[in-house]
Amino acid sequence: MSKKSARILFAGESWNTYGVHTKGASSYTTSGYEEGARDLLAALQASGFDVTYLRNHEAVESFPYTTEEIADRFDAVILSDIPADSLLLPHAVFVRGEKRPNRLRSIGRFVEQGGGLLMIGGFMSFAGFESRARYASTPLADILPVEISRHDDRIEEPEGVNPVVSQDHPILNGITGDWPYFLGYNQFKAKPGSQVLLSVAEDPFLVVGQHGEGRVAAFASDCSPHWGSPEFMAWRHYSAFWSQLTGWLAGS
Repeated sequence: MSKKSARILFAGESWNTYGVHTKGASSYTTSGYEEGARDLLAALQASGFDVTYLRNHEAVESFPYTTEEIADRFDAVILSDIPADSLLLPHAVFVRGEKRPNRLRSIGRFVEQGGGLLMIGGFMSFAGFESRARYASTPLADILPVEISRHDDRIEEPEGVNPVVSQDHPILNGITGDWPYFLGYNQFKAKPGSQVLLSVAEDPFLVVGQHGEGRVAAFASDCSPHWGSPEFMAWRHYSAFWSQLTGWLAGS
């Protein structure tokens, strides 16, 4: 399969903010909406991928339910900073108490049958902030090439850390020189049989593997700020890295 024709479902990387401002005896509130995937999505689209973007609030209702729905429309799924509950608790389940397919189990079967899956790090990835991403107790814990913690797994590195290449792989072809710094990452362990391509000290940073007929990957840090530093966002290999990783997941 050529990466030019690969169909990618990208879910997550959006959030609403609500702020309370106090000025002496008075206060007021502000709200806003932000997205963190613009640079990555632009890189994939420029490389010829057919990308469908489901923001966090859209994924709750619009993410496909069944393996067949996913496989008919996509070659790989990317989850970035989206908590497990957003895919487990649509309105029908959480509000009306109705049964629906477990979408994380559907993703697992999709991978077993030859699809690709990438999880990108963040406050709502892997275990996440206060363990609220909660993927360790979901079907994806058996699918991803890493062991996910059951406690808050964030490693904050305000001084910056630079991952180093642990072994060669087609994903890293042509990516030369030192890697830019990151300001944090999710800490996990590589499963036996997986490949650690990047690491920070003793911690795996990019891990890839096989599950059934499909390919899986875990990237410990962010595709955007804050963990993804300005240096990373402006890195000359930013587009090539994400495009080669996504192409590999999709089978090229």
